[in-house]
Amino acid sequence: MMSVDLPDAEATESLGARLAGLMASAPGAWLITLGGSLGAGKTTLARGFLKALGHEGRVPSPTYTLLEPYEIGGRRVLHADLYRLAHPEELEYLGFHDAFTDDVVALIEWPERAGQTLRDPDVTVSLEIMSAGRKATITAGSRRGRELLGSLAG
Repeated sequence: MMSVDLPDAEATESLGARLAGLMASAPGAWLITLGGSLGAGKTTLARGFLKALGHEGRVPSPTYTLLEPYEIGGRRVLHADLYRLAHPEELEYLGFHDAFTDDVVALIEWPERAGQTLRDPDVTVSLEIMSAGRKATITAGSRRGRELLGSLAG
């Protein structure tokens, strides 16, 4: 586990970019969960992540669409926001899990709304609003996540 102080939105985007840079060289599926209260910076971090991978367009919050898919450099990246989910079973009705293949990178905001339907994340970033900026607490939930966290700390 590591903590990172994020004094402004640029620092939050930069953390997302650093995570993307480390993850980009490791093929296969990745699950990165983003936690924190409303306005904590989850979508800002996702924006930095997606831009670092090469996305040049707008990065909207998927609050109303639930899922925003991106094709970046031959890789499929999904950005989900489960805030408006009333019950985890809704994910099945919406075909949410069908979008996840063996090579998808998924950034999921409000993962606790999915109940037990998600696999353990590789990396969890929890954002907290502080008196000056934000604080990110990053934990690893898999071997690959621990390797990424070690590279991020080093």
